[in-house]
Amino acid sequence: MATDFKSIPLIDVSPLLEKWDHPNIGQDEGVAQVVRQLDQACREAGFFYVKGHGVPVSLMKEIKSITREYFHQPYEEKIKIKLSASTGYRGYQRIGENITKGIPDIHEAIDCYREVEHGMYGDLGDVMQGSNIWPSNPPNFKQLMDEYIDRCTDLSRKIMRGISLALGGPANEMEGEIGGDPFWVLRIIGYPAASISNGHDKAENDVGCGAHTDYGLLTLVNQDDDIVALQVRNKSGEWISAPPIPGTFVCNIGDMLKILSNGIYESTLHRVINNSPKYRVSVAYFYEPNFDAAIEPLDVCLRKTGGTKNFEGAVYGKHLVSKVTTNFVMLD
Repeated sequence: MATDFKSIPLIDVSPLLEKWDHPNIGQDEGVAQVVRQLDQACREAGFFYVKGHGVPVSLMKEIKSITREYFHQPYEEKIKIKLSASTGYRGYQRIGENITKGIPDIHEAIDCYREVEHGMYGDLGDVMQGSNIWPSNPPNFKQLMDEYIDRCTDLSRKIMRGISLALGGPANEMEGEIGGDPFWVLRIIGYPAASISNGHDKAENDVGCGAHTDYGLLTLVNQDDDIVALQVRNKSGEWISAPPIPGTFVCNIGDMLKILSNGIYESTLHRVINNSPKYRVSVAYFYEPNFDAAIEPLDVCLRKTGGTKNFEGAVYGKHLVSKVTTNFVMLD
């Protein structure tokens, strides 16, 4: 359960990454220290930064640079990969087309999902059927994003092994039928610079992305190094800033991990408000369970919480589809 945290902890996960597939991973002192830090962060804030993550900082910078290059193109160029129901909700959405709790978000984005082939998940997968549609300009956009997705998937799997240990299970507790064939989501996001009128900052409700929790297991956010915009809500309802720390990812846990942990870990509300005079980019990678996984509290977590299920189970793909189909409105 989230606490009245005032800041977000920074965790060096390199000892975990070095031993992630070691048969005695739980007995390594370096790993044990990372596991304790993950446990504390997930219990108290649901958010943490990671360093020592093994993803080249040069790649993280390239991803943000090429994202900015894409968004700075004319609208006529961006709309060539327009998102719609017929694309499996993949592609570009203009400012105001993404909706959070009924209110348009002040950002533009490219939404990407793991490929879903026809019949792969029966009726459950119909809405998400399709492949990602990538822009032809910049020319190396798809190549860079594919490499980045592979890196983030690998890193997320290893961090999830540490979180499994933190909850008291084996390192592979959340693989197999839960996350052995993980789905993923990538949102490539651009937030316009703050509009200044008569010397006053933009309106309070001019929110880049409204308050929400994430849907899956673990999110990795690669944000601009020089703009403070991401905010996380603590137990008292205060919004705590997550200022950029260059070379790190901001990580947070999602709704499916809240259910698996039976509420030991909370998926924390967060939002984005860009009050900067600069355009801001952020690339968020979401590591999810298997698309058709039936998510229930883990036995190890039930034992820790008195044996009663605090949450109803959920089929991940159904949860995702319910969000995807209600978070979008086509403006033209």
